[in-house]
Amino acid sequence: MGLLWSQVVETALAGNGGAASSGANGGAVSAGDVNSGGNMGTAIGVGDSVGDVMVSGGSGSNLTNLNVGANAGMAHADAAGGDYNVAFVS
Repeated sequence: MGLLWSQVVETALAGNGGAASSGANGGAVSAGDVNSGGNMGTAIGVGDSVGDVMVSGGSGSNLTNLNVGANAGMAHADAAGGDYNVAFVS
């Protein structure tokens, strides 16, 4: 009769680094008052005149570009297991 060999498989377990979370929220931005150049419109002065007088102030416009950002950058997280974790065989 021959010999029977059995193989035993053992598993070693160790702790992990746990959970890691991070956030990079941009938050809120407040621009406050924006002074776009102190526009006053058109000022016209007409002196003494004779006959029909037509005065036009024309039209005016002012363009103001306002770019506001709340960039939060990059978030990093690490859940390294560390050193000296104990391993055991079950």
